[in-house]
Amino acid sequence: MRKPFVSFVAVVGVLALGFSGWSGVSAQAGKVAMLLPGSINDQSWNAAGYAGLQKLKDQGMEIAYSENVQAADHIEAMKDYARRGFSPVIGHSGRFLSAAQRVGPEFEKTFFLVGSGSGGAKNVISVDLANEQFGYLVGVLAGRMTKTAKVAAVAGLEGLPNMIASIGGFRLGVKSVRPDAEVRVVYLQSMEDPAAAKEAAFSLIAGGADVIAGKLNAGHAGIIQAAKEKNVYAVGRSFGHTAIAPERVLTNIYEKWADVYVTAVHDLRAGKLTTAYVAYGYHTPGTSGADLLYTEGSGFNPAVPAAVIAEIDALKKKFASGALKVTPAKDDARGGA
Repeated sequence: MRKPFVSFVAVVGVLALGFSGWSGVSAQAGKVAMLLPGSINDQSWNAAGYAGLQKLKDQGMEIAYSENVQAADHIEAMKDYARRGFSPVIGHSGRFLSAAQRVGPEFEKTFFLVGSGSGGAKNVISVDLANEQFGYLVGVLAGRMTKTAKVAAVAGLEGLPNMIASIGGFRLGVKSVRPDAEVRVVYLQSMEDPAAAKEAAFSLIAGGADVIAGKLNAGHAGIIQAAKEKNVYAVGRSFGHTAIAPERVLTNIYEKWADVYVTAVHDLRAGKLTTAYVAYGYHTPGTSGADLLYTEGSGFNPAVPAAVIAEIDALKKKFASGALKVTPAKDDARGGA
């Protein structure tokens, strides 16, 4: 059987964690492992997860990771880390949830955290972002910035809960400020294919879209490249995307997975995680999970009017207070217009 571990890092640590939040389950001390579906150098999803692991390392933990872990290797990779005393074992994608739920009962003293998961079990906890909040804000931004009344998104993993939340939130956000706008969504088979994303974005731009958002991993760079070449606006997922096209990127949904994982680990230790699913947003203590950032310390491209920024900031406050809640339905995230 092909060995699933493409990359491994271990640093001796002395931080002992006594997780008390789950009756009858005790975590191993100070050893955290992460499985990633793609490359840690993708300037997107996988890089964000790896940053979280590095932050835990900086706090004194021994860490290990495997990147580019294929579906056929999920279960054995989790078992291997559990046997070696790593806990929690983090699967940095909802795609790892099924494996965690299968492996969890076999390793009752190990915690399994699933980033962007949608449920759990006794020792399996899904942590995610309140994707509907960030998607909605980007939709408002796109609705305010479009001149053609046509905006679009390129995404993957159609039908997964977090994708419904993100893309559905985007469509609802656009419609909240531009009811007449056309919102067209294209789903790809792969989250990791920049060439396919670029071609999809080209087709959307040819149809009149002048603001392109989306939710891809390595593939997201293709959206940014298309926006750069065709002189339209885009929304990225990292400062690396801003660097590709500083004049065309309006902002990034900058996912703070480093803070999410650190918060989740400490919440486990304090017994604060009492459910199998936690979504971090503007309303949660510890971390908002993500934010709209153009560069470090700057939220938006200078092209975004101050009035639009003020409108988005006001919406953030409404999310934080609970005055605004968005619940996208599956149809809100549909492909097509």
